[in-house]
Amino acid sequence: MDRISALRNVEDALADFEAGETDLAGLERQVRGVLRTYATEFEGDLHAYRATGDDPADGMVVLAPSAGAARDRLTDLLSAEPSFDVDRIE
Repeated sequence: MDRISALRNVEDALADFEAGETDLAGLERQVRGVLRTYATEFEGDLHAYRATGDDPADGMVVLAPSAGAARDRLTDLLSAEPSFDVDRIE
């Protein structure tokens, strides 16, 4: 999914909310789904990587060109240096 498609899908979800066709929880689910799809079906040279290990890294997902770059991005995002591994999301 490209960025424009993701933005359109978020806009559609907001329109549904404004029209009363969904509640806030439904809007949040729709937007979360769009973001997860965008991250895991990213078009380009980047790939989604998920951290597994100690909190707060566990479950975090970043886009990066390689596993090493993903580790670097996660380390930069975290204030502490927890122990974690990264796995590419297919």
